[in-house]
Amino acid sequence: MPPAEVGVVTVSPGDVGLVTELPGRLEASRVAQVRARAAGILQKRLFREGSDIQAGQPLFQIDAAPYAATYESVQATLAKAQANLSQASALAERYKPLVEANAISKQEYANAVAAQKQAEADVAVGRAAVQTAKINLDYASVVAPIGGRIGRALVTEGALVGQGEATQLAVIQQVDPMYVNFTQSAGEVLALRRALEQGRLKRAAGTDGALVKIVLEDGSEYPGAGRLLFSDLTVDATSGQVTLRAEVPNANGVLLPGMYVRVRLEQAKAGNAVLLPQQ
Repeated sequence: MPPAEVGVVTVSPGDVGLVTELPGRLEASRVAQVRARAAGILQKRLFREGSDIQAGQPLFQIDAAPYAATYESVQATLAKAQANLSQASALAERYKPLVEANAISKQEYANAVAAQKQAEADVAVGRAAVQTAKINLDYASVVAPIGGRIGRALVTEGALVGQGEATQLAVIQQVDPMYVNFTQSAGEVLALRRALEQGRLKRAAGTDGALVKIVLEDGSEYPGAGRLLFSDLTVDATSGQVTLRAEVPNANGVLLPGMYVRVRLEQAKAGNAVLLPQQ
């Protein structure tokens, strides 16, 4: 019989990454609740629901007529206070040489100076009132606090908002990048750190010593690589797990907040290891 043919695989030792697969949930990197800070009737919605918006973009318009009237009123009050200040200052200036020449009493001059200072205080109060009225007038135009993707409007035109509390109008979520929160056993974390300290394992090459890949619910691997941001300082008393967070790029918008994913985490490398086919 001829000799039997056998397959041969050439192997060589090298560094092999130790990958752990853990369950995780995606979360928007920034979330902002858009609320009405001015009370009034909502007149317009200025955005398309589900669209991407920029920070500072107008979103809603609240009836600004009462705030505009208040703003004009305090401006008029400030103008009156400035006129009184001019009159009081002129009187104090006229009295100054007269009191030096003993043409008027010192009490009259003191009264004129006090009236000037009172007028200056009235002007300062008026300017503060104008600034407050301008802030309230600007609140009638609700703008985006952050850039991101905005969801559906939580109120419609004609609704009374901001009466007694800051009514929530919409939610903005920044989905690029995304956060993925996952947990790892505290025992595994301690064993890994001990192996690294003893030199049995080497730290993985990557940001903060950990490389992160995301596996979607359909089993496909997300193309973008993530980076580990931090590991929690405490262990959950009920589950014995440590919470970790990674940041994943999401320029194409495939990842959505709340999605369940699997996280492949490479925290260390085994040195002088040999890889063989499983069969």
